[in-house]
Amino acid sequence: MIVDYMKLAVEKTIEGMENKIGGPFGAAVVRGDEIIAVCSNRMMADMDPSQHAEMVAIREACKTLGTMNLEGCEIYATCEPCPMCVGAIIWSGIKVVHYCSTSHDAHEHGFSDMHLRDYLTGKDKSVLNMIKVEKREDCDHLFTYFHELNKTQK
Repeated sequence: MIVDYMKLAVEKTIEGMENKIGGPFGAAVVRGDEIIAVCSNRMMADMDPSQHAEMVAIREACKTLGTMNLEGCEIYATCEPCPMCVGAIIWSGIKVVHYCSTSHDAHEHGFSDMHLRDYLTGKDKSVLNMIKVEKREDCDHLFTYFHELNKTQK
């Protein structure tokens, strides 16, 4: 039996919209024939701008599998992932993304991420003022301390 993973994402999106959980976005994380997570956007329910469907699906998939490494998984998203979601997808090790609507489609319907894309491409740096704090030993030590803790816990 062939499962339509995008259809699962669409159905979860509709359920989320009808229950006022989130907007018109959904995602499914799949590994082979195994459905790991199917989620809708949760921004409205959680009042959290990071709760995009892809982010929620990645979080759920990581919990389900007990790992942060989702290599071998694919994600099906009802819309082209925004830069935040692309970052999470890459961090999680997912190498394949299937999507339907584009960022331009989302923009036409009032769900634009163009300001993020423009910032990241250098087209518009007015979106965010990044300020580098001078080198601090206490911050630099955090990397070393993390590795020290993990050596002793193995």
